[in-house]
Amino acid sequence: MIHVTTTCPDLDTARAIARAALAERLAACANITPGILSLFHWQDAISEEEEVQVTFKTTEAARADLVTLIEIEHPYELPVITWETVAGTREAEDWLAWETRRG
Repeated sequence: MIHVTTTCPDLDTARAIARAALAERLAACANITPGILSLFHWQDAISEEEEVQVTFKTTEAARADLVTLIEIEHPYELPVITWETVAGTREAEDWLAWETRRG
């Protein structure tokens, strides 16, 4: 199981990207967490913004296409997109594989 995570400027953007990923079956689930305070270097300054975090549950087979979709749909000039492999139950892994099937 792969968790792909990014932050968005607002809930509407996060929801739109999540719905697009689900519609394309690139993720089985998207967890949206509002109220993330992000501090970061940007254009030679330290910035501070309230953001919304989105974590997608997907498979390795769908990961690259999901990252591409996020890059296309995301309003940021440079969306930071990360992923990690996580362990899950056999049932969760089976569900993920079923929900991200395409074709």
